[in-house]
Amino acid sequence: MARIDDYKRALEIAEEELSRRNPLLVCRLSGASFAEKEGEPDTIELKFLNRIFAITWPDLLFRRDPCGEIPVKQKILMLHYLIGSGQEGLTGELIAFQDVPSAKFYLDAFNKRVKYPLVNTFEKTPEKLFVSAKELFEAVPSSVGDFSVRIQALPKIPITLAIWRGDEEFPSDGAVLFDSSIKNMLSAEDIVELASMVVYPLLSKNR
Repeated sequence: MARIDDYKRALEIAEEELSRRNPLLVCRLSGASFAEKEGEPDTIELKFLNRIFAITWPDLLFRRDPCGEIPVKQKILMLHYLIGSGQEGLTGELIAFQDVPSAKFYLDAFNKRVKYPLVNTFEKTPEKLFVSAKELFEAVPSSVGDFSVRIQALPKIPITLAIWRGDEEFPSDGAVLFDSSIKNMLSAEDIVELASMVVYPLLSKNR
């Protein structure tokens, strides 16, 4: 398990990398917006999990969120997204986590932290998945499985959560799906963290 020092170092590395980029280009490629103050670069604004986060430029300080201190994992993920976003858009091709490069090293963690809890929570009442996801993340219905929702986690990263109801022959199942373009933006480790940040609030709301 990573220590807090490891996260702090990961944050520093991401800050160093992003600081070398052109902020206007970063915003254009990532879907973030850039605000100026008195004609000078000032703030990157990024919509993440249905909330707007402000990152000052050029010192890359996160302004305190109205709900409290921003967790370091969220800061790292947002910076990695800004760094990783490129010219490509969405492909429309949905993939599972195991289709992501290096996913085999994190698949067990992904299933234990994301997929299995999602299925266990919503297999009997899948309609609650849409209600909760809409309230928390402004989710929209999707056509995958028996019940599914599409959540815009970041401007270029939609996540689809799907549930299949079980019957006498097959148990309930579920899936967390991503547009295949995510492979070019985030690492497998980042994707686990992002999916957890989407699923955990849904679980908490339905305990």
